[in-house]
Amino acid sequence: MISAVVPVKTLAASKSRLLPECARSDVERLALAMMADVIEALRGVPALRRVVVVTPDAAVARAAEAAGADALLRSDPGLNPSVEAASAEVALQPEDGVLVVLGDVAAAAPEDLATLLDAVGTRGVALAPSSDGGTAALVRVPFDVIPARFGPESAKRHREEAERAHVPCHELRLPSLAIDVDTGEDVEAILRIATLGRRTREALEALGVAPG
Repeated sequence: MISAVVPVKTLAASKSRLLPECARSDVERLALAMMADVIEALRGVPALRRVVVVTPDAAVARAAEAAGADALLRSDPGLNPSVEAASAEVALQPEDGVLVVLGDVAAAAPEDLATLLDAVGTRGVALAPSSDGGTAALVRVPFDVIPARFGPESAKRHREEAERAHVPCHELRLPSLAIDVDTGEDVEAILRIATLGRRTREALEALGVAPG
């Protein structure tokens, strides 16, 4: 069985450099909109047993539950430790897998997520790299077959971990998973993706952001 984990920061820390000209409340609404769109995409994947958001923010946890996910309200030891702890918590059996999708991959499409799950097989790793060299989505079967290495150039680091562990690593460049929203350029680019979630598109349009 495979469950999904979506790590999300506190609202106060979310996207602080993304749209500096916008009010903080608007940026926080955008962060919640992106998370809700990711949750909706994951809930559209029949093979997933469960969708869980791990966050240190009670408001994020409430919004995640309202969007149809389970919430793990936990302290924030950092992105990778949070991913590892949540993965261990949602995996019911040692052989269970976990799909990690960042909470700002707002164009995620269920069919691309399903393709990633299909690629991993019974043991190994499948990842969707983001356009900046990071990892937008990562499947590990079992959940601890390699350590999580999210961050700059994480696609390369995940490949290296799979090689070190002598397990297959399938890297799929999937259009809907190409962008996690970190910069103003990412915002403009993701608006051009047809699968961008409705909530995110509406939030960006309300802020007056148009495709570049």
